[in-house]
Amino acid sequence: MTTLGELERAIMELLWGAEQSLSAYDLQAALVERKLASTTILTVLSRLEKKGFAARDRASRPHRYRAAATREAHMADLMHEVLGGASDRTAVLERFVGQVSADEAATLRKLLGS
Repeated sequence: MTTLGELERAIMELLWGAEQSLSAYDLQAALVERKLASTTILTVLSRLEKKGFAARDRASRPHRYRAAATREAHMADLMHEVLGGASDRTAVLERFVGQVSADEAATLRKLLGS
């Protein structure tokens, strides 16, 4: 599983939250407080595309980008990665389940069919 750096995560948050695909210039404007060059944004988008997080529409100019998968899919992958790295998966699951709210526990029971 590939993790995201700080700038990659900021860009992915914008892509995940967008209703339509975004250009590097759209992202640069949304991240104006960071004062990033458009080439920096394009470099990060290229990395995100190689990692499988972003997809590029080459038919438009400038190219537009969208999230290749949902935020929820990414978070689930991270959870599986952490669980897979545990020497005692049962202990990790017990600790996790012990810290969820009553509503979350009910959702887990429903999802597990019990």
